[in-house]
Amino acid sequence: MSSPKVWFITGTSSGFGRALAEYVLAKGDIVVATARRPAALDDLKAQYPSDRLLVIKLNVDNPQEVVDAFAQVKSKIGRLDVVFNNAAYGTFGELETVRDEDVRAEFDTNFWGAFYVSREAVKFFREVNAPGVGGRLLQVSSMTGVAGAPGLGFYAASKFALEGLSECLASELDPAWNIKVTLVQPGSYRTPGFGKVIWSPPHPAYSNPDLPATKLRAIWNSVNSSGDPAKAAKAFYEIGNMANPPLHVPVGKDSSAVIRKKLADLTAEVDKYEYLSQDLEFDQ
Repeated sequence: MSSPKVWFITGTSSGFGRALAEYVLAKGDIVVATARRPAALDDLKAQYPSDRLLVIKLNVDNPQEVVDAFAQVKSKIGRLDVVFNNAAYGTFGELETVRDEDVRAEFDTNFWGAFYVSREAVKFFREVNAPGVGGRLLQVSSMTGVAGAPGLGFYAASKFALEGLSECLASELDPAWNIKVTLVQPGSYRTPGFGKVIWSPPHPAYSNPDLPATKLRAIWNSVNSSGDPAKAAKAFYEIGNMANPPLHVPVGKDSSAVIRKKLADLTAEVDKYEYLSQDLEFDQ
């Protein structure tokens, strides 16, 4: 019988992180659950012994806290199989409306925090796990990390950045390390984070009710997403257990549709304007 896998999950106080932590524990594996507010996990701590659930207070914006969290895993467990890099939050507003400090804070978590976790995950997989054991790094992106949406420019930008970073990281790793990187790209799900978006006041110039972002502002709180985080957790778990996972995985019918449309639009534009790329080399 194989040993239970060890999962390191960020952002476990709610949403995907919480749903995955519950699913992984129910499957008999070990969870390292990190959160800015560890008290949110007290109910899980009451259900599982300390050798099944390790709760660590972690703000991924702080690189030293990330280093210390992985050091705790090394000292208390000594191995790690899957890192679910999930902590994130969103802002909503047209480019002209969002405050600089909100944008920087969003990038501190969604990009820089994800980078700090990625860096320590790769190091742990390579240097702490036995040679060749490796590990799986699941980067929680979004369908908005592939195709932008009105009002979500900075959230999309942070996820676009994570996509680019992760693709480059995957290309840099020595295959002998057996470290696999996967970008999971969820669509719309009914998570607490959906209602915790930081809103920017509308700019007077964007008062036209027919503008896409204006329409979205008006209906945001009434949008009833059908995506179930508990069911998404099952998909995340399956990806984390794949021997050869893909680099990109849309998770949700809406995500698959949005990404297919983006690919089709890009292909059409490349085909239509490819003539502009002809004869651009130095003359011999």
